[in-house]
Amino acid sequence: MTDERFVNAALPPGKGMPDVFPSVQGKNLNKVSKTVPDDFTTQHLIAIVAFQQWHQRNVDQTIELLEENAFDEQFAIIEIPVIQKATRFRQIRLDALMRVVIPDYRIRSRIIIVYLDKKEFMTSLGIETDASIHWFVIHRDSNTILLRGEGVITPNDLERITTTTDA
Repeated sequence: MTDERFVNAALPPGKGMPDVFPSVQGKNLNKVSKTVPDDFTTQHLIAIVAFQQWHQRNVDQTIELLEENAFDEQFAIIEIPVIQKATRFRQIRLDALMRVVIPDYRIRSRIIIVYLDKKEFMTSLGIETDASIHWFVIHRDSNTILLRGEGVITPNDLERITTTTDA
């Protein structure tokens, strides 16, 4: 029996799941421009994508579990708040508000905000709803999605991530 919340991106064609994470540009909260996943080539990447402000608690739980299990030593871990494209003024305002709330430089560096057509981004990844967070394990050299899931990462997911990336 498979866990319905967990989806292996290596499904055969026709299952509707893309196998490559699209390149998206944004800035981290330290104002450094980043292209995800292209700028992350030294380690496999765990990208946690959030669409709603209230998703932050789930993102924090996921990162806490990853760090408690030393995944931050084996993977680059980032969170990607996906925000519908807005005026430049609104973007500056939102970024400034987030910087005020998050003073820690290390945490700011892993939060990469992308302003884009949210629906188009979701479609490119086969995401049907923005009701929960989505996470992706992305190969460092090819941007291939090795694993993907929806919701907070669980201990079972950690085991799957380890098994898949060790293969």
